[in-house]
Amino acid sequence: MLPCRPLSLLVILVSFLMVPGVTVKKENFKTCEQSGFCTRNRAYADDAGAKGALWTSPYELDSASIRFKNGQLHGTVLKTTTINEKVRLPLTVSFLRCGAARVVVDEERRMKGEIELRHGSTIRKERYNEAGKWALARDPELSESASLEIDKAAGYTKVSYGPDGRFAAIIRHTPFEVQFQRNGEIHVKLNDRGLLNVEQWRAKVDPPDGDSGEDQSTWWDETFGGQTDSKPRGPESIGLDIAFPGYDHVFGIPEHADSISLKETRGGSGHHDDPYRMYNADVFEYELNSPMSIYGCIPFMQAHRKNSTVGVFWLNAAETWVDIVKTKSSINPLAVGISSKTQTHWFSESGQLDVFIFLGPTAQDVSRAYGELTGYTQLPQHFAIAYHQSRWNYVTDEDVRDVDRKFDKYQIPYDVIWLDIEYTDGKRYFTFDPNNFPDPLGMEDQLDGSGRKVVLIIDPHLKNVPDYQVDHELKSKGLGVKDKDGNLYEGWCWPGSSHWIDCFNPAAISWWAHQFKYDKFKGTSPNCFIWNDMNEPSVFNLPETTMPKHNIHYDGWEHRDVHNLYGLTYMSATYHGLLERKKGVVRRPFVLTRSFYAGAQRVGATWTGDNLARWDHLAASIPMVLNNGIAGFPFVGADVGGFFGNPDKELLTRWYQTGIFYPFFRAHAHIDSRRREPYLAGEPYVTIITQAIRLRYQLLPAWYTTFYQASVEGLPIVRPQYYIHPDDEHGFAIDDQLYIGSTGLLAKPVVTEGAASVDIYLADSERYYDYFDYTIYQGAGRRHTVPAPLEKIPLLMQGGHIIPRKDRPRRSSALMKWDPYTLVIALGKDGEAEGSIYIDDGESFDYQRGAYIHRNFQFGGSALWSEDIGTKGPKTGEYLKTMAGVKVEKLVVVGAPQSWQDKLSVTVIEEDAKSSTTTSLQFHAAQGNKAAYAVVKNPNVAIGKSWKIEF
Repeated sequence: MLPCRPLSLLVILVSFLMVPGVTVKKENFKTCEQSGFCTRNRAYADDAGAKGALWTSPYELDSASIRFKNGQLHGTVLKTTTINEKVRLPLTVSFLRCGAARVVVDEERRMKGEIELRHGSTIRKERYNEAGKWALARDPELSESASLEIDKAAGYTKVSYGPDGRFAAIIRHTPFEVQFQRNGEIHVKLNDRGLLNVEQWRAKVDPPDGDSGEDQSTWWDETFGGQTDSKPRGPESIGLDIAFPGYDHVFGIPEHADSISLKETRGGSGHHDDPYRMYNADVFEYELNSPMSIYGCIPFMQAHRKNSTVGVFWLNAAETWVDIVKTKSSINPLAVGISSKTQTHWFSESGQLDVFIFLGPTAQDVSRAYGELTGYTQLPQHFAIAYHQSRWNYVTDEDVRDVDRKFDKYQIPYDVIWLDIEYTDGKRYFTFDPNNFPDPLGMEDQLDGSGRKVVLIIDPHLKNVPDYQVDHELKSKGLGVKDKDGNLYEGWCWPGSSHWIDCFNPAAISWWAHQFKYDKFKGTSPNCFIWNDMNEPSVFNLPETTMPKHNIHYDGWEHRDVHNLYGLTYMSATYHGLLERKKGVVRRPFVLTRSFYAGAQRVGATWTGDNLARWDHLAASIPMVLNNGIAGFPFVGADVGGFFGNPDKELLTRWYQTGIFYPFFRAHAHIDSRRREPYLAGEPYVTIITQAIRLRYQLLPAWYTTFYQASVEGLPIVRPQYYIHPDDEHGFAIDDQLYIGSTGLLAKPVVTEGAASVDIYLADSERYYDYFDYTIYQGAGRRHTVPAPLEKIPLLMQGGHIIPRKDRPRRSSALMKWDPYTLVIALGKDGEAEGSIYIDDGESFDYQRGAYIHRNFQFGGSALWSEDIGTKGPKTGEYLKTMAGVKVEKLVVVGAPQSWQDKLSVTVIEEDAKSSTTTSLQFHAAQGNKAAYAVVKNPNVAIGKSWKIEF
């Protein structure tokens, strides 16, 4: 560690050399073989596998210890060691009202503090047990209906729970094992292969000379990249195998640059050699088709088979690895039928064993239950779901103004412009460079004139120099992360020598939140929002580009225990800072985070990090975004155009056409890349990119409605094939097309150079209409070729849906607020359709008091009607008055029946109207394979009222 001193030229040079390179250096990040506990747990599994039927797990549940009360079972698992010692492991199995079950295994000796720490350490002695404090939205409620049955003779305990008692946990006593059943069928098994492994505390004893004994090379300290981890608690990893009988596909556990259906990890053709790793890390130019960890992680996995989805959530914030093996075996000796099983093996370096089991039966059920535990997606401000323009860096405030003017000149809509680290005064966060940004308030005022925002980057490392007040306060108040000796930790990041805020400390959260007040963060105004980057945390001068595991956080916890939570605690503190920047003015914050963990969905958005301007990175962005949604954090996108490099014009255009289907839609680029604002692309690319961005804006009502659904049900915003068609086995692994919520919109972006068409897979026999020309595609279980020249976006509408949109192009979404709506009614083959819309003020929390519109639209029997499905509150009436003048200006009925050919008008019956009115209908006959459609202009019905239109 370099001493604290002002930056000299030498220090600047050293700091520069410590910055990660512009290609992924795999040697800087551990493989399983280089991680002691990963190697040990894999060897444990190998030993068990080699012994086969001779292997017996050394764990048993003491049946005499079992107690059951109020939906919770307590007991003691006994581990028999190689020296015949009985290690006591307290067990708690909780059955929750949301239908999930929770299994916790701890270690009695550590819980009681009956261990000795090495090196004179003062850290906590128990296993880390506070991950739920950050990841869970609330304390889970226990089920009052769970019931117990013990059969000591058969050696098992059974607990029935869940809806109508359809779920059951069968707890086998010896060896300890738990089967989770739904309707009498096993769906999840814990310790199926006997790989439960709790590394109990033991004192360090040097083996006698000449007797190497058990390999202890990584038990007591471990060196990687020149950094030695002192491990004051010794070896303490936990491991468990979790099996999914009958399941071929598992999804989730982001963030990895890999396929949506997770691959096997024990080698072989098309498989990975290493487990999937979850250890948040700053990885430049990450590798594709890899189980390497990158910036964030969520240890939540779904398993899916035909018409059944289950899930597991491994609540542990330490370094974690997951092995996946898939097997097939004959159901009976005559080999009639094949049984599938996906076997997973989870192991973490420290902490409790804490796992939640979800039994579905649908993917929606699993997502809702997981969301009830960890929180649903934040309902963001409306601007946040529109287009964001960014690069590292817009160099002056005049540069920002000029970009803003050029977007208007070329009539390209955008809502947000972003500033990376160069806006600061010498990398001092909460400051502006006085030379390049002398008038930030004037810059923000110009943006605000069009309803636009600016997002400023704020990282968790604070520049270690005497004249920086923020760092001075951090030091004087003792709010920073400490090293293993209890001193303020110093590392290196963008400013050079830096200190890191410790947001596990409640006082640090309060202090950090205060920094965002307008009188503290001078030069900012209400249209400023925040980007939290480098919060893995990234430390340039250490292996794995992060801080040592033996650093110490608030309340005596080691960094090894909480590493994957760090980014969440930091963004949560920022979120609270943006809630009330001025006393009495509370608005929904917008925070973008690079690092995340379960629960981050409650407080912000994320993106897939430092990708490359290459076609394969464009293709990889789709499964990465989908897997984040499956894992409960759906407000996610990828850098449009690629962060590193210079995309050619075709790639840039196709990336925009893909980016409009990311929930978070932002273009971003590295400081060394060429400027690539859309208006610089030249024709025909400018026009094509503009059309793509305008399509995003046109569909903002559908997107906002989908975000609302995610915020109250925990469902993905963009959804994979298996989520929409759970019975179609051919579609389970498809990850190059996606559905936008429940809108029926199906997109398959072009991700291949030179492609002029795509093949879209349709699972069902419903009609699908091309969004633009109403070409009909129909036929279940096969791929359909859809033309996709450069100017065409492959986007279909599934019949049976009603899609709300706004058709008037504006410069920003704020300027669309009072615009009228268009309803596109894509009739199903049964002649019916249904959809919904959600509207609120887009910025405050008044919707929580009823200030919103939520309506269901239905078409059937040649009539369309609007029904109120909202819940009234104290602000409902006031809000509806403000929206009274917002109308539906057009109806488009796609797949209109031929009988309408001679129809010239429709009848409009509006709520509280004394009489009905009529308005004209224009019928357009089918042409070739293009559907007939009808247009009703100016039905003049209010979007917030009940009405009926008869055709």
